[in-house]
Amino acid sequence: MKRLFFIFFLFIFAGEPVATAYAMENFAVDPEYLISDTEMLDVSSMSLEDIQGFLTRGSLASYSTTDKDGIEQSAAKIIWDVSQTFELSPRFLLVLLQREQSLVEDPDPTQNQLDWAMGYAVCDSCSKSDPIIQKYKGFGNQLYYAGQRIRDSYLSDLESRGYTQTGIGPGIESIIDGTTVIPANNATASLYTYTPHLHGNENFARIWNRWFNYDYLTGSLLQDKETGGIWLIQHNTRRPITSRTAFYSRFNPETVISVSPSTLEKYPIGLAISFPNYSLLRSPGGTVYLIVDDTRRGFASQQALRSLGFSSEEITDVTWEDLVPYTEGEPLTVSSANPAGVLLQDKSTGGVFSVKDGKKYPILSREILKNRFPHDSITVVAPEELEAFERAEPVRFQDGTLIAAQGSRDIFVISEGVRHPIANELTFNSFGWDWSQVVWTTERAVLEHPLGDLLLLETEPQDDAQEIIIASR
Repeated sequence: MKRLFFIFFLFIFAGEPVATAYAMENFAVDPEYLISDTEMLDVSSMSLEDIQGFLTRGSLASYSTTDKDGIEQSAAKIIWDVSQTFELSPRFLLVLLQREQSLVEDPDPTQNQLDWAMGYAVCDSCSKSDPIIQKYKGFGNQLYYAGQRIRDSYLSDLESRGYTQTGIGPGIESIIDGTTVIPANNATASLYTYTPHLHGNENFARIWNRWFNYDYLTGSLLQDKETGGIWLIQHNTRRPITSRTAFYSRFNPETVISVSPSTLEKYPIGLAISFPNYSLLRSPGGTVYLIVDDTRRGFASQQALRSLGFSSEEITDVTWEDLVPYTEGEPLTVSSANPAGVLLQDKSTGGVFSVKDGKKYPILSREILKNRFPHDSITVVAPEELEAFERAEPVRFQDGTLIAAQGSRDIFVISEGVRHPIANELTFNSFGWDWSQVVWTTERAVLEHPLGDLLLLETEPQDDAQEIIIASR
């Protein structure tokens, strides 16, 4: 399907709120732990298409040359092939390219930069014209032989004897530029073996942080590319969703983002989500609770349970540990009305409301209805019946949903009921979203969500006015 491009200007003023989606320049580098082993070896961190899109930061997106076997390939394909051949993360190779020759973000690199792309085989006192190193010259050769050396020499030595040929290894003291460094893992030891300088490796860590250390907002659903497991990001923790019925009763599958294991690894594991919405759970103390999202509401009596339309046959006995993830809500009594919620439609106006606990919540668009209540049936009622309920705030899109108003160029992601504008296509792609996930709705439905901070991944320092390209299908 043809992609449409909209060009507009985004003015970034000093002091404007910006979501913490990008790395700060004053990022503190730990010289003994540059990146994790998982991050270095995560071959699934980027697809070939991801690499191609990432290279649009500079001129490599349109660059092609011969690979190690003399076959004409795009730069992205050469990087991809090397990552798969030597089981190294494409991200790791991209950061090395940037650290060594600034190639990823350089709009007009020299042939010298391309020929010695990874700085491989060129020591501090070596001449690039030395006949001995000419076999390593060329973008394709540089990627291949650097990847081969890191995998077949550095990592092989570290795994077999605990240190590389230069004596660098985890837990071993090394003097780097006059400073004692004790690498914490194989990735850090490999980087110091490749480049035995503090400044160069600090640059590596800063580039990695700037490009890849960003946080997903609360409400994001992340799926592990390797295991298929789905996690809910909530306040910088990842909560495993351990039940298919729990997932489908609480979340919209269309908002799931596929990510690499190393992306998930940085989040501490939170409490599991194991029970579907509206489950009836009985505690060891005998209280029966109704589960609604992250809240548990205890029934005041068996009469209240029956009067609200629930059956004792639906009750599951659980432990106190099972109930820990849920916040205690108001108890349910015989006078509680529709605790699980129902959808009622005004016979006269056609307006649809979510009615719950004696309140009616307007649903402002068909898109919100589909997003929040995809499987619920609607009951048509007389206006008089709806008038009996107190009017509450309108229903908003579910967290993690991408939304845009028809005819608008602005795309937002919802988190905790707030809409965060996505600054540009680079940010959009970096988070792993797909254009097919954008829900196009009414302007009124969009504006019902308070405006939050701008979501922006920075590459290089921005001018006061920056031309942004937003793409949509």
